[in-house]
Order: sequence, then C-alpha cells, then structure tokens
Amino acid sequence: MEKICLFKSRKWAFIKRTFKKHIKSIKAFVSAAFGLYFLETLSFAMSKRFRIMVKRIEIIALLLFLLFPLSAQEVGDTTYVFRFVAGKDMFYVPYKGNETQLDRLHAALRAHRPQLLAGQMFLCVSSYAASAGVQATSSGVPVTPQRMAYLRNNRVKSELILQDGITEPMFVTDRLIPSAYKPGNSRDATSGADSLRDVVVVTFPAGVQQVERIAGPQAAEKVRSYNDSIREDLQSYDAARRADTICHADAACRADTACRADTICHAELVEASTPTQTQGEEMLRQAQHDKYTSFFLRFNLLRWATLTPDLGLEWRFAPNLGILLNGSWISWSWSDKDRKYALWKVSPELRYYLGREKRGFLGAMYHIGEFNYKLGATGKQGDYRGGGITGGYTLELNRALSLDFHAAFGYTRADYDNYAVTNGIRVRAGSQTKNYWGINQLGITLKWRIEN
Repeated sequence: MEKICLFKSRKWAFIKRTFKKHIKSIKAFVSAAFGLYFLETLSFAMSKRFRIMVKRIEIIALLLFLLFPLSAQEVGDTTYVFRFVAGKDMFYVPYKGNETQLDRLHAALRAHRPQLLAGQMFLCVSSYAASAGVQATSSGVPVTPQRMAYLRNNRVKSELILQDGITEPMFVTDRLIPSAYKPGNSRDATSGADSLRDVVVVTFPAGVQQVERIAGPQAAEKVRSYNDSIREDLQSYDAARRADTICHADAACRADTACRADTICHAELVEASTPTQTQGEEMLRQAQHDKYTSFFLRFNLLRWATLTPDLGLEWRFAPNLGILLNGSWISWSWSDKDRKYALWKVSPELRYYLGREKRGFLGAMYHIGEFNYKLGATGKQGDYRGGGITGGYTLELNRALSLDFHAAFGYTRADYDNYAVTNGIRVRAGSQTKNYWGINQLGITLKWRIEN
C-alpha cells in the first residue's frame, strides 16, 4: 500500500501529460458524455424499459473510460536540463533557469531517497553538444568537446553529491552526445521547439535500457523488478476501483432514483480522495519555503568603504516578509583630538518581497542616531531621527551570498550644536535644526544566509 501511495501521484501526472496527445479522443468522449446526459434527461419522459436501456449504455461507456488509465501504468521519467556557458565547464546555478531546475531535482531526490539507496532507481547524466573551450581550474588550457562533457557531468554530479548526499554508485553517466538536445517530449519546464546546445540533462529515474547499457544487466534487473512490482500494485488498485464502480452502476440499473444519489456520493468521495499535488511538488514547495525563511547577516559595503563598521540582521519569517535591524558605529579623532568624526546609528526596517523569485522589495524604515564631527574650524554635535519608504533589488551570487541594492526616500530631522575648540576646551557657538526631505538611506549590502 505504501508503494501505491508513493506512485499514485506519478500516475496522475502521467495522465495529465498524455492529455494533449489524446485531445481528439477526449473531445469525442466529452461529446458522448453530453449525449448520455441528453438521453438521461429524455428518459424521465419515457417508459421504464427505455430508462433501463439508457442505463446500460451509460455502464458500457463508463467501463470503456475506465480502461483509459491502463495506458498510464508505466513509471515515467523526468528530465532536468542544466545550461552551461559555451566554452566553459563551470556550473553556474543562477543561470538561465538552472536554479529552478535544481530545486525540482533536489525535491525529487529527497522524495525517493530509499529507492536510490536500495539500487531500485538511478540518475542518468548526459552532456549534449558540448563545445570546446578552456578548463576553469587551469587558465588557458584548451579542452576537447569530450573532455568538456566529462567536466560538465562531474560539475552537476558534485552539486548533487554535496547537497543531497548522493553517492557515485547511484549515477549512470552517459558519454558525450554530439547532437543538440531536443526537449519536445520531455516534462522539462523550459522545453520548447528549439534544440539546445551546451547542456547537461539529468534523467530521473533513469530508464531500464539506460541502466543496462551503462551499469550492466544486474543493476537493470533490480530496476526492472521494482517497476514490475509497482505496475502490479497499480493494476490491482485499478481493478478494485473498477469493481467498485461497476457495483455502483449495477445498483443504478435496479433503482433509478437511488442510483443517482449513490453515484453523486461516490463521485464526491473519489474527488475528495484524488491528490491535488504530487509529493515532489510538496517537497519543492517546502524547499522554497526553507530558502526564503532564513536569517541573514548584512554588511553595508558603502559604509565599510568609508571605514565605518556596519552590521545588520534580517529575519525572513515568511517568503514575502522580512524584518531588518541595521547598526553603525565609529569614533575617530586625530590632530591631537582637534579633529573628530564619530557617530552611531540604528535603523529597523520592514520589507515586503515581490515576484516569484522574491528579489525585488518595498518597505518602510526608521532610523535614529547621534553624531559628532569636526573636520574644520567648527564642529557639529547632535542627534537625528527620521524614516522613509525603501525599495531595491537582491542579486543572488550563490546559495549563501547575495547583494542587496537599496535606497530610501523620506524625512530626517537633525538637532545639533555648533562648537569651536579653544585651548582644548569646547566653546558652544549656537544651535541649529534642519529638516530634510529626499534620499535618506543608500546602500549596497552583502547578505550571508545562515542555514536553518
């Protein structure tokens, strides 16, 4: 029963995939269904014998439709396409959808880890139309297409080994395929009519023929036995469901009114028991939630460039929401303390991240602090406070680091005293207040994600 639950979602996904291939047959079935509905309505005005004949026609049509899922019993595979820069072997995750493909593959591997450990499933890694270039770790050393394909396969495999704990025996690595990859029949989200070059394609689970050709007959036999057991379980499940449906339809022939109520009730039960999402999609959603709900350490590079230490913390408590707290402090003096530059600042902020990738954001911030600087004959010492509307964009560098470009527009009020230094003694020279409207915060911040 556990195997049935594990692969039930895969069967429904396969049925959805074959919908487009059989659109004409489905249209014909819909037309027949409307015809049956018309006969059902007409039967109310006819004799009892005519209603029985209509019920038999409905049973035959229902049995024919139940045979359709048998074409979906095979365990389908899924392809994940990773793109590479022409002439380079380095695997860039944030490049042309690679990150989305990698997240989908991570979720699938976590969902089927027991089968991988038992040798019942394998990953097939293939490099398509690799171009010659230079090796990233050896400056200026040219490599052939065969060597480039080998390096790219290893880059992808290393990422999976480090992130998911996959071991080398779980892979079946294909040789260089010189032709371009044509993803027209795959379930890859980036598939289209054009051929793809300089790509590495990961197929999971690998087909029996691929396993037998690369890993040998013994490994292929384990995969074949596992697939046969899954197919038998699914056929038993479908047979039980068809028998249950036939019983309901037969009861409908004996009692017209009671049959309709029972059929509606049964349809509601089937609909309620139908999974609305696959296990892989649920795992992917959980992985995305973990990615976007984390703690980040923040370093404003613009302040560090002026030798002003700056440190912040961000908590993403939801995929779209985050709370930030940034702080700066510095105290410099020179020329026998006649020159001084000192300040401290604390700035909390609330952000709302936009879009599917959660990279753009809008927010509101407040800042407060004190300053004391004397760069000439007159010094200024006081405090300030204010707030504003923030906005910006986050550029991901890798899975842990990103750059945060942000600015704020708002209001700041500063109250300070002017002073001069005479014989080492500060002499107050009046007070001032300034009100400022405009850009009151600017930063290029390095963010480091702390793993949960």
